Amino acid sequence: MTALDNGPDDAASDILREKCGVFGIFGHPDAAAITALGLHALQHRGEEAAGIVSFDGGRFHSERRLGLVGDTFSRKDVIERLPGNAAVGHVRYSTTGGTILRNVQPLFAELDAGGLAIAHNGNLTNGLTLRRDLIRKGAICQSTSDTEVVLHLVARSLRSRFIDRFIDALSQIEGAYSFVGLTNKKLIGARDPLGIRPLVLGEFNGCYVLASETCALDIIGAKFIRDIENGEIVLISDKGIQSIKPFESVAPRPCIFEYIYFSRPDSVVHGRNVYDVRKRFGAELAHESGVEADVVVPVPDSGVPAAIGFSQASGIPYELGIIRNHYVGRTFIQPSQAIRELGVRMKHSANRAIIEGKRIVLLDDSIVRGTTSVKIVRMMREAGAKEVHFRIASPPITHPDYYGIDTPNRDNLLAARMNLAEMRDYVGADSLAFLSVDGVYRACGYAGRNNAQPQFTDHCFTGDYPTPLTDLIGESAKQTISMLAEAS
Repeated sequence: MTALDNGPDDAASDILREKCGVFGIFGHPDAAAITALGLHALQHRGEEAAGIVSFDGGRFHSERRLGLVGDTFSRKDVIERLPGNAAVGHVRYSTTGGTILRNVQPLFAELDAGGLAIAHNGNLTNGLTLRRDLIRKGAICQSTSDTEVVLHLVARSLRSRFIDRFIDALSQIEGAYSFVGLTNKKLIGARDPLGIRPLVLGEFNGCYVLASETCALDIIGAKFIRDIENGEIVLISDKGIQSIKPFESVAPRPCIFEYIYFSRPDSVVHGRNVYDVRKRFGAELAHESGVEADVVVPVPDSGVPAAIGFSQASGIPYELGIIRNHYVGRTFIQPSQAIRELGVRMKHSANRAIIEGKRIVLLDDSIVRGTTSVKIVRMMREAGAKEVHFRIASPPITHPDYYGIDTPNRDNLLAARMNLAEMRDYVGADSLAFLSVDGVYRACGYAGRNNAQPQFTDHCFTGDYPTPLTDLIGESAKQTISMLAEAS
């Protein structure tokens, strides 16, 4: 993701967004306040809406709001409306159609076995198909979220025990998911059979915690215990923790974009420090596509770790040639195209003293549409750069995602429309190079991609989708992508 988009209101936004982050805690008297802190740490996974549901032993309490976590959940009166020793929370990005309050999670429903609150990170690739079938059978949907489909499937299951109903529901869905759920007795965590979306288990003052990333454990001082395994369900109650693995065992394929962009640099994902991996991406890129230059410049903040790695491997000095303004809001009004063109300068400005007269290596983590890459290269030229060599610390994105990343359809992906030379000319660089797929795998500790059994979900680069894409059948690509985005 390039960090120079004009925000979600820009129809041509050159950005990838991870749609969700989840958090849950069981057995702590300040469960809602701790959940709010955890969501603060996960804010990068969703900046447009947040919600918390708590349970106090007698009833469930829900607060769901549009905006940042701190806009609502830093207020004492809001936290006081969320009593109880168990809570689940969610942060969310919207996609097509925008955020509406009825889609903000956790979603809650009263079932015959009691209340169930559920929050979801990911995307169900048969969610629309299941939703249409449920509505034909009389279901009344209150949101456009695929998470609601799971609530309906649990409610309609004919199994007797709740956990069997939940397993029955999961057995009918396809795609990528990490769920946290809350009943009147248990905190629940579940991860899809391939482990595409992340979920970790921690311990805080004798209480168990579930979160999308370890950075959410760090902010509350919790101890990391382990990753929830692919295909695993954990049940946390007063009796402790129970692990269930109801599905056929398969090799995990976590999403490679957790390392490339989505996870916070201080998180540990599957035993690897994210910052470390991103530095190795840069080092691999230097080995693969070195160039004679005077200075390595990151696109902040996304390109910083890779730029450090590139500098260390190449011996070319690292400098902050672009300065980011951290005080520009995402909702800045841009009434005209001319003003929108200047928007990039509000968020980032060239450090002319570093750039002028220099041959620069410009480092970013990915190119999506390429529109902001054009702007940043132009900015370097206008600051007096002698040469601009653009290096991207991931492979070309040639295929859209259907697993919880907000990507454009394929027609709008630059690398799907142009070859390398055409992309170089489009962005205006003297040279352009991407990290190879094998280079990504080497940076993660493998010899390369195992094509027979890939270690990661990497379909955005390879077109190798690891699950069925049921909702795509019989639909045009453009319509389906739009529908999938709205459903999530």
